Amino acid sequence: MNAARRNARRLAEDAKLLLHADRFPTAAAIAVLSIEESGKITILRQFASIPDTERKRLWQEYQSHQKKNAMWILPSLVASGARDLDSLAPAADISGEHTALLDQIKQISLYTDCLGNAHWTEPEKVIDREIAERLVSTADLLARRSFTTEMEINLWKKHMSPVYGAPMDVQKTALANWFSAMKENGLKGEDDTSPTIEEFLFGGAAPLADE
Repeated sequence: MNAARRNARRLAEDAKLLLHADRFPTAAAIAVLSIEESGKITILRQFASIPDTERKRLWQEYQSHQKKNAMWILPSLVASGARDLDSLAPAADISGEHTALLDQIKQISLYTDCLGNAHWTEPEKVIDREIAERLVSTADLLARRSFTTEMEINLWKKHMSPVYGAPMDVQKTALANWFSAMKENGLKGEDDTSPTIEEFLFGGAAPLADE
């Protein structure tokens, strides 16, 4: 997970350099690669809490470019007012249309192609500064996340493994308990979230129940 995070950071920084050099198509393509690397972290975390029977499916998701890029719409969701887990859910939807769109943007950022009714595309004529800036900004945002510790994963497994496949409200409670355990062990600061984790998960204050 940390290797993926470091590589996502490296790619995001490279994309910035290309953006500043007005190399917009390549900056966009490298930014997408960074977003995909960041997406690996979420998938890898799930390996700690899923049953063995689900590992093959999850590994296939890990190898899929589209399933690693779902979070690229996160800034747009926040800009439109999304503030809690339910309203941000599309950013975790690995089958959403937005995942295919980003993969297509990556392709047209790198290659000439013939699309639709004999419409030929060139990266420099399709990817402009605005598109590149948006993707580089998103890649930079996603690559800022802190590094993962062994204790963090152990706590994740402790709290999330027992509720795999459970109703969403049960999983939300387990997630809140995991976050509380993270703070108790000094892995999260008191001001790491605004609103609070309970407000983010449930839309209001909720007690943290023992599992």
